[in-house]
Amino acid sequence: MGSGHRLGRRFGWLWAAYGTSALGTWLAFGAFPLIAIRVLHAGPAEVAVLSSVGAAVGAAVAVPLGPWVEFRRKRPVLIAMDLVRFAALLTIPAAYALGLLTFLQLLLVSVVVAAADINFRAASGAYLKTLLPAEDLLVANARFESTAWTTTIVGPPLGGAAIGLLGPVVTVAADAVSYLLSALGIRAMGGSVQVAEPPPGRRGAEAARLRPRDLLDGWRYVLADAMLRPLFVNTTLFNGLVMASSPLLAVLMLGGLGFAPWQYGLAFAVPSIGGLLGARLARPLVTRYGQYRVLVTSGALRALWPVGLAFVGPGAGGLLLVMGVEFGLILCCGVYNPVHATCRLERTPTDRVARTLSAWAVTTKASTALLTAVWGVLGSLLGPRTAIALAGVLLLATPLLLPRRPAAHPSEPQRARTTTGPNRP
Repeated sequence: MGSGHRLGRRFGWLWAAYGTSALGTWLAFGAFPLIAIRVLHAGPAEVAVLSSVGAAVGAAVAVPLGPWVEFRRKRPVLIAMDLVRFAALLTIPAAYALGLLTFLQLLLVSVVVAAADINFRAASGAYLKTLLPAEDLLVANARFESTAWTTTIVGPPLGGAAIGLLGPVVTVAADAVSYLLSALGIRAMGGSVQVAEPPPGRRGAEAARLRPRDLLDGWRYVLADAMLRPLFVNTTLFNGLVMASSPLLAVLMLGGLGFAPWQYGLAFAVPSIGGLLGARLARPLVTRYGQYRVLVTSGALRALWPVGLAFVGPGAGGLLLVMGVEFGLILCCGVYNPVHATCRLERTPTDRVARTLSAWAVTTKASTALLTAVWGVLGSLLGPRTAIALAGVLLLATPLLLPRRPAAHPSEPQRARTTTGPNRP
């Protein structure tokens, strides 16, 4: 079963909705900092607050929403999260047109969008598990991964051109519309929600009443699973260190090394082709070598590349070095990400998926925001190159956090009995 493997009409709509919103996100990539700088005349400290605090507070807001998502049918939640993001983002061009736009509004919108992003992803993963049989999950996740890298290649150049011609506020409006189109696509999946999706574990007033322990159930489940626990720690640290060094690389390339903005964009757009290639390789590799071996090998290989960014120099040679390092990193991530996402879904009972994915995303976003702030301080004290090198060296140690051996994989009914316990209604 190759690229022609059919997953059905309903998945097709979900996939199209994902691609539409992902393209909108990349069209507006960097729009918030640009609006803060160009429209509101914000300084570096305010831009840093917008980038880190917005994501961190959004993650905190998402914590109680994880259980809320769990005990509701997921398709209406997906539509609701899309509409929340549409409405929140649309307030920016509206306020701008009326001359009422403020930095506080930008910050509040970034918080709302970050929280909605986390809960959309949690509901999406839970919905995908009910939509497709287990043997199709890797194919579906590979298609999402391919779409993510395609929009990464196409979106920023188009968004950059739109910003140059029309200004950053227009790209935010385009991003808002993409979420509306995504909601309409999910709505167009058709069929009765009750027929298409199994009922949640709790209903009515019981679903609305969250127990204190519900807030921690996602983390409790992840940390109790012998396979998910090391993957969780590895992913959190890896993503945080990679993202924390990204602003420093921008400072180094656009500042000290004198690269033009189009060269900087090219250095990351072209290597994204590696993500497409990796996503296409994921399923054949798993078929041949098995899920565990591919997961650990690709997870280890992706950690070898970032340290090379500390050696970037000026001119064509430096540009080619960045592109080569990023291509290798993204190729390995393109293989790892869909296999990792599939493993996570397979090992999580259906009645725990939303809480587990929400806890995972909350931790990743919060740790990324924290590490980005820490590396910003390190960059100012030690210089961007030294701070990038430090992140790269620490990343070399992250393969030690990967699972040492494949863990036993109990059946779904057994997992549900042994993990829910007194929490079951």
